[in-house]
Amino acid sequence: MNVFGRLLIFFVVVPVVELLLLIRMGQVVGLWPTLLLVLGTGAAGAALARREGTRTFLAFQREMAEGRVPGRPIMDGISILVGGAFLLTPGVLTDLVGLSLLLPVTRRAIQRAVIGRIEAGLRSGSINMVVMRTRNPF
Repeated sequence: MNVFGRLLIFFVVVPVVELLLLIRMGQVVGLWPTLLLVLGTGAAGAALARREGTRTFLAFQREMAEGRVPGRPIMDGISILVGGAFLLTPGVLTDLVGLSLLLPVTRRAIQRAVIGRIEAGLRSGSINMVVMRTRNPF
């Protein structure tokens, strides 16, 4: 699938599906429980993202202090940032994705899958890395 197709799905299809799910949920359980669920997952997601983010930042500092490149803490930080953003976005599907990016067990599985796709793309040539260098003015 090309970039346009992916963007179309992400910015058009997913919000429409989320809206339909929220409307259906409101019909089944009512307006107030649906609103409480949306607000509750947003607040819980923010708290969980803060806790996991702090833990990741401490791991980042620890690896730097030990003289190692902090690969896993960087991946965790990106995952937590994206997961927190998904949890703050109203919707059921985005909440599930966001929660899975914040929980360490599911986050590791998602990270392995993403790393596998990146490695496959690098091997096949569908992902190209470009390094830009500037002259040092000093």
